[in-house]
Amino acid sequence: MSNPIRLALIGTGIFARDAHIPTLQALGDAFEIVALCNRRRESAEDLAAELGTPVDVTTDLDALLARDDIDAVDVVVPIHNLPSVVEQALAAGKHVISEKPVAPDVATGRRLLALYGQHADQVWMVAENWRYDHVMSGAAEIIRRGDIGRPLLVDWALRSDFSPSNKYFSTTWRRENRFPGGLLLDGGVHYAAALRMLAGEVASVSAVATQHSPDLPPVDTLSATLVFENGALGSFGVTYAAGGPWPWALTVTGDAGALRISDGVISVATGSDTYALELPEHQGIREEFTAFAAAIRDGAPHHNTPNQAVQDVALIEAMLRAAETSQHVAPERIV
Repeated sequence: MSNPIRLALIGTGIFARDAHIPTLQALGDAFEIVALCNRRRESAEDLAAELGTPVDVTTDLDALLARDDIDAVDVVVPIHNLPSVVEQALAAGKHVISEKPVAPDVATGRRLLALYGQHADQVWMVAENWRYDHVMSGAAEIIRRGDIGRPLLVDWALRSDFSPSNKYFSTTWRRENRFPGGLLLDGGVHYAAALRMLAGEVASVSAVATQHSPDLPPVDTLSATLVFENGALGSFGVTYAAGGPWPWALTVTGDAGALRISDGVISVATGSDTYALELPEHQGIREEFTAFAAAIRDGAPHHNTPNQAVQDVALIEAMLRAAETSQHVAPERIV
């Protein structure tokens, strides 16, 4: 491919190193990484040394965004800093792919959406890789086709031990109570996206939440009951205070069958027919960057619109508010 999209990374932390850089390199000449920006210069320099190709290193975001040899930016910064960087990048005329969640709360997300409305000629994509995951998208298609009939019940429980053995534990901003919900927002938007893909929009939620680990304020464990707009009911639980040896499982029961997702396998039962589909996992990041390039080059539509991302935040925010107030809460509607 000629004329690669000239890209700058803003943020050179663990996820940029372990996920974004390998993906961009695997896409060949779709992108050219021309600059790395980080508030700690040594972090950007270390990553630049690993790339094996010439790349500029800077701590000056304003100067970076003023460059006319940069087409797009990849924003991989902490959640509490992300909105301001996206605002600056859009104002500078750059195409943007930014990590999730899109914002720490719905109010900030709405402000970003209003700003983006003034930049219709630019692409802004939120990097929610679960929307491009073959397992989740495959399961959503099975449900949309009506293979299990009308969804009646969704059941999902997740356990993720976020302790010092987890490499992301070293990112102290995740443990400093600097945005609502802590890890329940940071990781929770993945689950919100999946629930919405599989069962549609949520009409109301009730929930309880608590903190078990002193390292994970303000809360690390949540149990919620969901009422979907299509009439289905759901139970959703997640904890970051403890793990388990088993893979998580998500089950959707319909009036003509059931579907189960676990360990990269979609199992479907309809009447006397049962089958399983084993699909590759963890390719969502590559797929979303491919879609980002197509959106920039060809104006192709993509799944990760900022509106969808703000709706994901709205669902998690509703769960947190329901836990705080002990009331049923309707998520704000964005899309």
